[in-house]
Amino acid sequence: MFASGVWLVVQGEQGTIWLALIVMTLSLLYGVSFVVPIGGADMPVVISLLNSFSGLSAASAGLIYNNQIMVVGGILVGASGTILTVLMCNAMNRSLLNVLVGGFGGSSAAGSKGAQGDLVAKEVGLNDMAIQLNYSKSVVFVPGYGLAVAQAQKVCKEIEDILEANGVEVRYAIHPVAGRMPGHMNVLLAEADVPYPKLLDLEDANSFLANADMAVIVGANDVVNPAALDDPSSPIYGMPILRVWDAKHVIVLKRSMRPGYAGIENPLFFHPKTRMLFGDAKESLGKLVTELKNL
Repeated sequence: MFASGVWLVVQGEQGTIWLALIVMTLSLLYGVSFVVPIGGADMPVVISLLNSFSGLSAASAGLIYNNQIMVVGGILVGASGTILTVLMCNAMNRSLLNVLVGGFGGSSAAGSKGAQGDLVAKEVGLNDMAIQLNYSKSVVFVPGYGLAVAQAQKVCKEIEDILEANGVEVRYAIHPVAGRMPGHMNVLLAEADVPYPKLLDLEDANSFLANADMAVIVGANDVVNPAALDDPSSPIYGMPILRVWDAKHVIVLKRSMRPGYAGIENPLFFHPKTRMLFGDAKESLGKLVTELKNL
């Protein structure tokens, strides 16, 4: 690709359109091969890194066209993307090189404790969940990619309004790498008019969870996996996570028992405090709204 690019520059105006297409095709192939080995759980970091690359591209184009605005804008985008990438790597307790090498999020049992033996995940009914929420003093919602897929943020906000009208304190625990891109959960909840002070970062969220009556996990998985703390063989071991099991009760909303993007099983689903509510997040929360209004 590099040799073709140099040849295209040397040819100048005499360069053929075919050579330009070859350079473009090789560039696309390189972009795909750069991203494919990287595990799905690392995708927010990769997106942030690619954003910084786009800034460098804009700055380079600014130098070519002698456009100072493009140079300054590109440098700002590149610098901010790089800083965000470093911060997210620190949040996952992993180096950027380790992310780019890939292999994180391979097989569903690789590097984890594997199946949970005879343990069975316990389910909860909508009416029981509504009663628990209504009589709690503090509730923490933990949004994840499942919330984004179901577009359930506005229904979640409706539940928040109902609970707060009954004197329940509601907060949202936001993990730095929740979702598929940097700030994914913040953007979704802002769209639903959730006040920013209610969005707790990792440390504040864990402090709040220690005294919370309920933690409601809406589509999150790897960011609440206790294997990151107690399983040295797990691919996510050492990654800071949300300690949702510190709350008195935990309810997990998921479509199924399938593992998250890291590809490993989550022991939280079998924790004595945990109850599962299976189904589409938006549909389940919509029914929960009805149950809460009927209490």
